[in-house]
This record gives sequence, structure tokens and C-alpha cells, in this order.
Amino acid sequence: MKITPLEDRVVVKPAEAQSVTGGGIVLPESAKEKQTRGKIVHVGPGKMLNSGKRAPVSVAVGDEVYYGQYAGTEVKVDDEKYVILEESELLGVISR
Repeated sequence: MKITPLEDRVVVKPAEAQSVTGGGIVLPESAKEKQTRGKIVHVGPGKMLNSGKRAPVSVAVGDEVYYGQYAGTEVKVDDEKYVILEESELLGVISR
């Protein structure tokens, strides 16, 4: 199954939560924080403007992004977790 986002929405695959701290302490599931970082896997066509043209989305498939902790809608497709966000809910793009 495939998710096709509408308008200026993007589908993000959240990064895996850390299970071990920097000091080597193993964290139980209940202590792991909700991830706010992930990789974009699908991008919508862009928001429709009053002029009838589409405003392009400023991110692309493969970009790593940060988003708000309570932003978007979590969905599960084929046992994989994804977050669907509007472009305005993205906080920044990670560049290396």
C-alpha cells in the first residue's frame, strides 16, 4: 500500500528512537521520547493558489527534517509508522 499526500502535505518516516544513551544506559520503551526527526518519503503536489496555480513544496523526497513533537498525524501502513504533516509544520531541514 502507498500513501499519496494531498496539497502541501508530506509523509515522513520517523527516525528510530534511541534505545541506549550516550553513557551506555539502556532505555526501556516507556522512557523513550517521541521522535521529532525523520526522512521525507512522499511529497504532495503543492498548495493550490487563488490564481489556479500550485505553489511548489520547498522540501523533496529524501530530505531529513525536524518537526514538532505533537505535529502531524501518525499512521501505520503495512506495519510501518509514518507521520503526515503539512509543510508549515516542518521546523527545518537537516543538511550535512
